[in-house]
Amino acid sequence: MRRSNSRKNGRMKYYMEAGLALLLVLTIGLAGRTGLLAQENSLSGAGAETGQEAENAAASEAASGAGQEGGDSGNPDSAAEQQSSPAQYLIMGESSVTVQDMEDYFNASGEEYPAEELAEGGAGSIETFCQMYYEEATAEGVKPEVAFAQTMKETGFLQFGGDVSIGQFNFAGLGTTGNGVPGNSFPDVRTGIRAQIQHLKAYATADPLEQACVDDRYELVKKGSAPYVEWLGQKENPQGAGWATGENYGYDIIGMIEDMTEP
Repeated sequence: MRRSNSRKNGRMKYYMEAGLALLLVLTIGLAGRTGLLAQENSLSGAGAETGQEAENAAASEAASGAGQEGGDSGNPDSAAEQQSSPAQYLIMGESSVTVQDMEDYFNASGEEYPAEELAEGGAGSIETFCQMYYEEATAEGVKPEVAFAQTMKETGFLQFGGDVSIGQFNFAGLGTTGNGVPGNSFPDVRTGIRAQIQHLKAYATADPLEQACVDDRYELVKKGSAPYVEWLGQKENPQGAGWATGENYGYDIIGMIEDMTEP
């Protein structure tokens, strides 16, 4: 009888120890699994955060790129407004320059106004010539000093001497390509001035002309490719467009405008 009880007690003790051992194994396993899950969740969370940061960075970069390139893809005027700075002189806009300012600038050059030749085209005096520039420029929204300074550069203060002759009334070398090619001719001074200003407007903006087009090269220009005077030179234009290939072409015009407008 005692042996039977002893065996029962031994079995119970065995089962209890075995149960405790199994419980311990399950507890350790559950604890390990919980830790692993926590680690996985932690890693998963870090990856999601990094992915979101990358997405935000990409969005930021895209927005930045759009801001830099938006004007080239359809609204050159907006690009001009966003990028305008003291180092960039807009071709279009209001101006404080007067007809008298332009007259004074020409007279200060010491060159003689070619009254006889230009009288045949309707501009027998420098006063009339400057008045035409002012009227034609403001009619299209172009700053008068830009067109006038360009003319002074292209013609050597109306002395000509290059491929274009004075009787062509072509004041900015429209259509000239060098090597004796004379370029376009116009019936009178005002028409020649109007063609030049319309050509400038074509470079400066995609806005339509206000007056009938007399510039037969107007459609050849990539509209809005040079909103700034500095960009009229192809070498300085980020798109490679521009009026002339000469180095610092637009910057030379800027220097002349500064001389014209200095107190």
